[in-house]
Amino acid sequence: MALLETGSRAPAFSLPNQDGKTVSLADFSGKYVLLWWYLKADTRG
Repeated sequence: MALLETGSRAPAFSLPNQDGKTVSLADFSGKYVLLWWYLKADTRG
């Protein structure tokens, strides 16, 4: 997958949330979304 350009729209995606429930970008249509991720705990990096 190519890197996104600044200001471009995010592609459709689905991910598990902190409760294990799958959510998709479409679930937040019309809202601002902040995507925050970090390396898995207990990994070097």
